[in-house]
Amino acid sequence: MIIHKNISLKPYNTFGIDVKASSFISISDVEELKEVLDSKEYPDKFILGGGSNMLLTKDVDALVIHVNLKGIEILKDNSEHVWVKANAGEVWHEFVLFCLKNNLGGIENLSLIPGNVGTAPIQNIGAYGVELKDVMESCEALNIKTKEIRSFSNAECQFGYRNSIFKTQEKGNFIITSVTFKLTKRNHVLHTEYGAITQELDSLEIQNPTIQDVSRAVINIRESKLPNPKEIGNSGSFFKNPVVSSKAFEKLKENFPDIPGYVLSDSEVKVPAGWLIETAGFKGKTFKNYGVHTKQALVLVNYGGASGQEIYQLSKLIQTTVRRIFDISIEAEVNII
Repeated sequence: MIIHKNISLKPYNTFGIDVKASSFISISDVEELKEVLDSKEYPDKFILGGGSNMLLTKDVDALVIHVNLKGIEILKDNSEHVWVKANAGEVWHEFVLFCLKNNLGGIENLSLIPGNVGTAPIQNIGAYGVELKDVMESCEALNIKTKEIRSFSNAECQFGYRNSIFKTQEKGNFIITSVTFKLTKRNHVLHTEYGAITQELDSLEIQNPTIQDVSRAVINIRESKLPNPKEIGNSGSFFKNPVVSSKAFEKLKENFPDIPGYVLSDSEVKVPAGWLIETAGFKGKTFKNYGVHTKQALVLVNYGGASGQEIYQLSKLIQTTVRRIFDISIEAEVNII
């Protein structure tokens, strides 16, 4: 068990924030993970996955445990479906590519989402009309106190919009070690109605798309709108899309006739946070070496050398301005640490 001291976490978070961990260890085995959690020498511990949904605003004075469990396994299959288990440290997009290579359908719309498999259920990641909850069978998680492995069914995860039990009543109590997916072997159900997927498929001159084609379209769209974290530090969408009452939405339309909205029910409408931020004047705005991305107002970016505190203050300015203009509160999707 090798514990490193005074390690920069810059390579371990997609924002590229250069803060330090007083102690750091990368774990590739569940038994080793249990041993580290039992360590009395380091009472304060900080669990780190893919680092894709977090903004580090200060040094971490704790033992940072990097969960780097690897492995993909086919558990079982039948004529229609296959159950695939992926360990928490697998890079999400690489897992998507594994499934596409083996013609397993269900997660093609989730191509190119940054992060690791283990953090995907926490956030209930989603894109282009598909969420993790639509394809996840179960996940295994280590109870930090008892060191026992518990299996959570899809229902037990209590999935919501960018939410799960791991962000609510069980926050900080479990470390997800693996996720099992139920995917299709044939008769794949394609979701091409959301966003610009159909338009992109048309531009590619694809009339009868495969799951590989849908993935390619999603990747093209994402690459045209979102910065690559390896080139520009970011954490994808920084804010959640707010949900307002139908009555409030109609009142908003009186002052902002072009405001888009997605009807969720008779009483609720989801408003794109990106539109609110762009209309508030922040899209493409730069502050020293950080700012709001030029092509997607939902994305805050670190052009190099920015502090987490600077980006956090920018997020607060955006929230305050949106609330003042639209009387809508937008919530951070990213975890502020």
